[in-house]
Amino acid sequence: METFNGDKRTKEYREWKAKFEAETINQSAGLGDTIEKITEATGIKKAVKFIAGEDCGCDERKAKLNELFRYNKPECFTEAEYNYLMDRLNENSSVITPVHQKKMLAIYNRVFHVNKQPTSCGRCFLAIWNDLKILLNQYN
Repeated sequence: METFNGDKRTKEYREWKAKFEAETINQSAGLGDTIEKITEATGIKKAVKFIAGEDCGCDERKAKLNELFRYNKPECFTEAEYNYLMDRLNENSSVITPVHQKKMLAIYNRVFHVNKQPTSCGRCFLAIWNDLKILLNQYN
C-alpha cells in the first residue's frame, strides 16, 4: 500500500484514506474469514448449506473464530488522533505526562483492538509509543 505524503486536511487525503479502507475490506479479519474463503472456493460451503440448510451455524462459528484468532489489522487514525500524535512526535521530548499517556493509550487501544492499561514503567510504554510511531510512518 502506498503511503500518503501530504496535508491530512485535504480532499486528496480523504480520497487516499477511502482507498486504503476499501483495500482492507477484502482482507480477512481473522481465522473465521479465512476458513470461509477456503470453503467457498472449494465448494464445501455450498455443500454444507445444501445438506444442513441455511442455518448451519457457519456464521456463528466464523464470528467466534474471528474473535478468538483475530489478525493484527490496525484501524486508521482519525484526523484528530493523527494530528495529536504528530504533535507529540514533533515535541521531541523524552517525558510523557500521565495526561498524554492516557490519551495515547486510548488511541492505541482503539487502533490495535486491545485494552492496555496505564503504566508507570517507561520501557513498557515505550513499546506502545513505538507501535504508534510505526503506524504513523505509514501515513508519511
